Amino acid sequence: MSLQIELEHYRNMLIVRLHGELDHHTAGVVRYKMEEALLRESVNHVVLSLKQLEFMDSSGLGVILGRYKQVKAKSGKMVVCDVNPGVRRLFELSGLFKIIAVHDSERSAITSLEVVS
Repeated sequence: MSLQIELEHYRNMLIVRLHGELDHHTAGVVRYKMEEALLRESVNHVVLSLKQLEFMDSSGLGVILGRYKQVKAKSGKMVVCDVNPGVRRLFELSGLFKIIAVHDSERSAITSLEVVS
């Protein structure tokens, strides 16, 4: 299985939709594409939609944490949404939900960031 990355610029947000598997084989591509978009676009916040993410390992957690720090350095926020049970468990075990808010839907995630902007 591979990974597809969909990036959408909406207002001052970058919406990232991941489809497939985020692991040590695909983490570098996600890191590069998100870093490039965060530097190129006028983006303060990130919505990470994981609805179609079927698998993630610790490499994926590292990419997400790194992009969280990049967004935080710009005084922005990162939120995740539509997390499936397996990926949710990994987030819980890693403690990422203590620093990154989770939402049930992409609309809810976007709305939460519009309030902050």
